[in-house]
Amino acid sequence: MSEPHLLDLRGVACPMNFVKTKLLLDKLEPDDLLSVLLDDGEPRESVSQSVVAEGHDLVESVRQDDGHYRLLIRKNLS
Repeated sequence: MSEPHLLDLRGVACPMNFVKTKLLLDKLEPDDLLSVLLDDGEPRESVSQSVVAEGHDLVESVRQDDGHYRLLIRKNLS
């Protein structure tokens, strides 16, 4: 399996963080992984819920040592 694509959205406000996540997911192949770095709180919750609503898999959501979160998303067929 290839390395996940990385998208650093720390400091990016809602809803732009989901818009940027969606734009990159649209460019990926099915089953590709995307690792997204986000601020805690609304950005993490919003992007997590939105990617699942779009039909993708939220593989994991991990709090980083600096307080940010890393979401690992698997692109599904769409």
